Amino acid sequence: MTAVTIYHNPKCSKSRQTLSLLEDNGVKPKIILYLETPPDAATLKDLLHQLNVDIRAIIRTSEDAYTEQNLANDTLTEEDLIAAILAAPKLLQRPIVVCNDQARIGRPPESVLEII
Repeated sequence: MTAVTIYHNPKCSKSRQTLSLLEDNGVKPKIILYLETPPDAATLKDLLHQLNVDIRAIIRTSEDAYTEQNLANDTLTEEDLIAAILAAPKLLQRPIVVCNDQARIGRPPESVLEII
């Protein structure tokens, strides 16, 4: 079976639902607790490529750090936003599942089934 990785936050209901869905489908993913072991800048760039999205698609706008750091500012570059995620990993959208050089955000959880 192909390796599957989930960037997981066990306190998040969507993340728990996505992990459960993977397991229900016979997938035993590598679990990265990204709040404890945050991805580095290169990994974030890889995730963007695998998701085929702009950096803003992986930022949680509901987090206090989003407002505190004025991340809605249109002049911020991808590098600026990556630095913000590195400084406050809670900003990273969750869960993110990676398989076969593709990734999906588990919102809704069923979206990850497209790549496994």
